[in-house]
Amino acid sequence: MGLFTKDIKTMNDLFVHQLQDIYYAEQQLTKALPKMADKATDPQLKKGFLTHLEETKQHVKRLEEVFKMHGAQVKAVDCPAIDGIIEEADETAGEVADKAVLDAALINAAQAAEHYEIVRYGSLIAWAKQLGRSDCAAVLAKTLEEEKATDKKLTALAESKVNLRAAS
Repeated sequence: MGLFTKDIKTMNDLFVHQLQDIYYAEQQLTKALPKMADKATDPQLKKGFLTHLEETKQHVKRLEEVFKMHGAQVKAVDCPAIDGIIEEADETAGEVADKAVLDAALINAAQAAEHYEIVRYGSLIAWAKQLGRSDCAAVLAKTLEEEKATDKKLTALAESKVNLRAAS
């Protein structure tokens, strides 16, 4: 089922499709984050990736809860966007020889994923409310706040030391 196909006829169809999309994305990130942590040289960045991995596992569980609350089948659909973000991160990381620069590249890749998730969760929350599912919106809002907090932590880490180290 592709976006804007005849399979998506209603707001509910769109909501469920995007739940399936972000479910896939979160699952892929649970595989990517340990690899990013392994590549990171900054101890704070490495720890941040591992902390977010544990949060991401909770995001997967929350999505499963929302599927059930909404009466939809727990199912993932391929998300080319997150696949592309992860693939680009892998390619870039493989091309960076300087470890300080690698940490800056890893933060950039992580923020690309965070921004994708922030957009998806923001839309899902708005749609859940529109569909009269404030219960689903409340669960999704917990994850959105964690994604925003992670993005802020990554920015602070980049600006306080990682980018400075990479530039010197």
